[in-house]
Amino acid sequence: FSTWHLWLWPLLLPILLVNFSNQLEDNKIPPGLCTGHPGIPGTPGLHGGAGQPGRDGRDGRDSAPGEKGEKGVGGEPGDTGFRGLTGDQGNPGDKGDRGQSGECAIAPKSAFSAKLSEGRTKPVAAEDAVRFDKVVLNEQGDYDMETGRFTCKVPGVYYFAVHATVYRASLQFDLMKNAHTMASYFQFYGNWPKPASLSGGSLLHLIPGDQVWVQMALGEYSGFYSSSKTDSTFTGFLVYSDWKNSAVFAKGEGV
Repeated sequence: FSTWHLWLWPLLLPILLVNFSNQLEDNKIPPGLCTGHPGIPGTPGLHGGAGQPGRDGRDGRDSAPGEKGEKGVGGEPGDTGFRGLTGDQGNPGDKGDRGQSGECAIAPKSAFSAKLSEGRTKPVAAEDAVRFDKVVLNEQGDYDMETGRFTCKVPGVYYFAVHATVYRASLQFDLMKNAHTMASYFQFYGNWPKPASLSGGSLLHLIPGDQVWVQMALGEYSGFYSSSKTDSTFTGFLVYSDWKNSAVFAKGEGV
C-alpha cells in the first residue's frame, strides 16, 4: 500500500467493522470477502429414462413425388388351387336350321346265274371256256353269255359255284381267274345208266377288270349235259365289297 492508504486505514476500520457486523446479523457475507478458487468438476449425472414417443409427422402431401423404383424379381408360381365345383347345366340352345337333303346311297350289287341250253351235246375243246348260254339272272350285265366270262366291276370277295350234270361221259373242268386255275373238278364215267352230278365252288377276291370262267381241262372229259329234267349251271355273286368308302356309292354310279 502507498502511504496515503496507511493514514486512511484508522478512519475506515470502524466503518468496515460496523458494516461487517450488520452483514453477519443479516447472515449475509459479501461476495467480495468469500471468493475462492474454482471447485473440481462434479461427477456426470446418470442418463435419463427414454421419453414418450413423439407424434406422427405430417403427411408429405406437399412434397414432390418420389421416383419410380425398379421392377422387383418375379416370385415363384404358386401351387395349383383346388378344382372348382361343377356349374349348373346351361339352358338348351336354339334349334339349328334344317340341313340339306343328302343323296341316296346305293349298295353295291353283282350277281349272275346262267345254264346250258337243253339237249346241248356238242363237245367243248380243251382250254375253251364253257359258254353257259341261257341267262337266268344278270341284272348288272357282268356276265357275258357269248364268251362265258364274268368281268368284275365292283372290287370285293365273290363266290362262284358250278353245277354239272354228267351223262354217260367223264368230266373234268377248272374254275379260272384270268389265266390262273383257282379250282379243279373231276368225275369219271363208271357205266352209270342215268345222269350224275358234279358240283364245286370257291371264294375269290377280285378287282375291277378281273375275269372268271369255267374252262375244260381235257377234251375227252367234256361230259356237260342239260335236259328238261336236269341242268348244268354257272353262278356267281358278290359277298362283300372292299371299296374305301365302305359299301356305299354316290348316286348315278354303275354297280
